[in-house]
Amino acid sequence: MTDEIETFERLKKYIEDGNLRKQYSKIKFDVEADVYFFRTEDGGRHTPAALGYRPGHMVKEDMMTTGLHYYLEQDCLFPGHQAKTKIVFLSPEHYPHCLWIGKKVLIQEGAHAVGYAKITKIFNKLLEKEVIQSKQ
Repeated sequence: MTDEIETFERLKKYIEDGNLRKQYSKIKFDVEADVYFFRTEDGGRHTPAALGYRPGHMVKEDMMTTGLHYYLEQDCLFPGHQAKTKIVFLSPEHYPHCLWIGKKVLIQEGAHAVGYAKITKIFNKLLEKEVIQSKQ
């Protein structure tokens, strides 16, 4: 867990210094997702989320964790819009095998849902849920 906290602190420093884009090749992302923020009138954010935004993510029904957003083609994401995003989660060893391609993970600010991330790729195999093939 110490390694993940150190990584998060290092990423936080890159954000504060305005160097997150320059550090892209050094970041070990957990997932790629299509992130959508609810429109303001539908209860979403009032302002855009900037590169390096760190909301809560409901990765399991009973587990929320922090994740750092790296928007691939833009520096911010406005309410009511969607973007291809790579995400680094905090402490994934505490919620293994909970994600699959197509899963929608709620994005939250405290107890308030502001959007969702639809998983499109999983880089961290620890997070990938084993898919059982049915015999037909």
